[in-house]
Amino acid sequence: MGMRYYLLGQVDTELVKLRDSLAGSRLTVRQIDSLSALGFIRDRIASDGGPTRERPAPDSIFAAVDDEGRAIGLFGVRPTEAQTALAHAVPDSGALARAADPGDVRVEDAAYRVTAVALADGSYVLMATSTEALHAGMAKALKLDLAVGTLLLAVLACLTLFSVRLRMVPLEAMVETSSAIAEGDLTRRVPSSHHPTREVEQLRLSLNAMLHQVESAYRTRERSAAQLRRFVADASHELRTPLSAIRGYLQLYERGMLTDPAQRERAWGRVLAETDRMGHLVDELLTLARLDQQPELRFRTVDLSRLVRDAAEDLRVQQPGRPVTVGADGSLLVRADESGLRKVLGNLTGNVRTHTAADVPVRLGLDRADGLVHIRVEDDGPGLAEEDAARVFDRFFRAGGGAGSGLGLAIVQGVVHAHGGEVTVRTAPGEGLAVTVTLPAQAAARS
Repeated sequence: MGMRYYLLGQVDTELVKLRDSLAGSRLTVRQIDSLSALGFIRDRIASDGGPTRERPAPDSIFAAVDDEGRAIGLFGVRPTEAQTALAHAVPDSGALARAADPGDVRVEDAAYRVTAVALADGSYVLMATSTEALHAGMAKALKLDLAVGTLLLAVLACLTLFSVRLRMVPLEAMVETSSAIAEGDLTRRVPSSHHPTREVEQLRLSLNAMLHQVESAYRTRERSAAQLRRFVADASHELRTPLSAIRGYLQLYERGMLTDPAQRERAWGRVLAETDRMGHLVDELLTLARLDQQPELRFRTVDLSRLVRDAAEDLRVQQPGRPVTVGADGSLLVRADESGLRKVLGNLTGNVRTHTAADVPVRLGLDRADGLVHIRVEDDGPGLAEEDAARVFDRFFRAGGGAGSGLGLAIVQGVVHAHGGEVTVRTAPGEGLAVTVTLPAQAAARS
């Protein structure tokens, strides 16, 4: 369209220049007779081939018309067919002469741009230039543009489909991964594509991170549920034993089968012992439940050396024949929960007292290094096998089915973890058992 207006503008410019030159000359129709004669001669020469030869439309037409719009013949020569057709194609020569721009007309089925100029005697001269070649060229250009544009659109559509398909591959992988996870495969992750876009790659990384969190949460829940089931089963088993014993002795007493005072006294003693055992077990279960709920510990300055010496003294009182060595001189101050640490030391010494002979030596030590406080309780007892050492902190685990509730070291681990520390065990069959409690030395000072 821009080229069309540009070319038509050139034609209009030539016509307007010619019109302005004629209008300024003040010519009459007789003075331009030569122009008409030249047009007549040219038309005759163009039609010289005979009536059967098709006469092409002239490139330019000049015609003189009167004030009524009829073509005027000069010197007895009649106007040509083109001049007459041009005069008929222009309904109002005066309006065309007064118009600033040329107009479009069709002369003998050919397109022309025409303008008019008024002469001094009241007649008009019509000047027309053919635009047929321009319109034909524009039509060919338009067809070429449509053909090439259609081809380019088809190529663009194919490239777009290919590009979209290529960019949809990571999304299809995400859909496949989601389906696999929905079917139970929590280990599946979205693979990386060969040519990922930044947004899709960010989505892939975020989705994989989310899937990792979901898998971890699911595994943690399954592990917690399994631990809870095992804990409930073990607790039920441990509580059922003293309850069965108490129920049995009470049934014997109710049926009058304990006639001997010595039997009644022995039964009553067993009932009290089982009751104490059950109460102790319930207390330890409550302690573990509170530790699982991450309770707020009452931190204050505690002298660990004094706690270690008190634990050793308690062990000497309970078992006077056991050799006890203490390595906790002076004082070592640290901010911690005193009752929790006393329970840790009490359970460690109680574990030694329960699972070793009364004459087995025990060593209690305390030292501070690299910002950490280490509490050690070692014995020269029979030790543990490797598989038993791996489960020593499991709740209700008792190596070889020995005595005790199996909760002592589990409580020790819970209290130490609540303080931000850790517990390690070193043992082997025949080499005794060494338990090391490592605590962060917060605001610790030694004197």
